[in-house]
Amino acid sequence: MSGNREDGEQDGTQGAVLEIACDESGSDGENLTGGNTDVFAHGSVALSVASAAAAVEEIRDRIRSPAEEYKANHLLREKHRAVLEWLLAPQGPIHDRARVHLMEKSYFVVERAVGVLLDDAAGAPALFRAGRSAFGGQGWRAFLEAANRLLRVRDHGDPVDAFYGTVDALRRAHPGTEAARFLARLAATRARAEAYRAGFLDGPPLIPVLNPLLPAIVRTAELWSTDGRPVRLVHDRQNMLTPDRIAWIEEAARQAGVALAGLRLVVARDDARVQVADFLAGIARKIASDELNGRGDPELTALLRPYVDPGSVWGDARSGALLAAPVAGRAN
Repeated sequence: MSGNREDGEQDGTQGAVLEIACDESGSDGENLTGGNTDVFAHGSVALSVASAAAAVEEIRDRIRSPAEEYKANHLLREKHRAVLEWLLAPQGPIHDRARVHLMEKSYFVVERAVGVLLDDAAGAPALFRAGRSAFGGQGWRAFLEAANRLLRVRDHGDPVDAFYGTVDALRRAHPGTEAARFLARLAATRARAEAYRAGFLDGPPLIPVLNPLLPAIVRTAELWSTDGRPVRLVHDRQNMLTPDRIAWIEEAARQAGVALAGLRLVVARDDARVQVADFLAGIARKIASDELNGRGDPELTALLRPYVDPGSVWGDARSGALLAAPVAGRAN
C-alpha cells in the first residue's frame, strides 16, 4: 500500500500513525456451517475522510438510488456493473489503498478443530483435502457440522457424542483412506473435547474459538504495519467488540509484534471511510463465494485479486489460486 503522500492526508496518516478504517461482511457468529454465507470478509482502507467521502458521493451519483445508506449489494447489481468495475479498477479510488482478509468458513472450522483437539493446526490442510475427497458431499457436510457443534459455545444436546459418533461412522465407511487415518487421531481426543466443553460451565469464554472477526482484526493490523509504522484501526460498531475483547486484540497484536496503536469504534454511516471498507468487504465476500462455488466471474475475480490478503484463511486450492494476491506490503 502506498504511504508516501506529502500532506499525510490522502492515505489517512495522522502524524506517525496510519489510521485504517475497517468493516466486515458475512458474519454469522459461530454458526459457520449453517449460516447464510460460506465466506467471511474483513475489508480495510487507508483513505482520508475527504477521499472516502468523495468516493461515496461518486458512487451515489453514478447509481442514483434513493436509499439513505448504500451497501455493497447496490454495486453488485448487474445494472451497476460499471460502477463496481470503476471502484476496483487500478485507476479507481481505492487501488493500492485497500486490503481484504478472506476466510473460507468450512476451512476455518477444520483449522480450529484440529488446533483444539490435536494442537496441530498445520494438519488442517491435509484433513481438509483428504476429507472432502474421501467422504463425498454428504459425509463431508456431516463432519463439518459436527465439528462446528463441538466447538461453538452454545449448543443443545451432546455435541461431544455427536462429533465422535460422526468420526466413527466416517472411519467405518471409508477404511484405508488418508482421511480415515486422520480421523483415527481425532477419535483418540475425546477426553480433550470433554475438557473443552466443561470449560463453558463457568460461562462463555471471552474469545470464542469459532468467531472469525477477532483474529481478522489482528491480521488487518499486521497487514498495514509491515513497514513498522504504527496503525490505529477505526471499526464499525459490533456487539462482539466489547472493551475486554478490544483489550485482547491489542494484547494479541502486541505479542505478535504488530504495531497497533489502538482500536476505535464508530457508526459506519457517520464515517465515509468505514462505508468504503464495508463496500469492499461485501463485494469481496460475494466475488470470493462465487469463485468458491464454481460460478466465478473471471473479470471481477481479476479486479479483486490485488486487494486480497495472501494470508487469508482458505482451503479450496482451485479458487484460492484464482483469488491469490501478490505478497502483502505497502510500497515505499
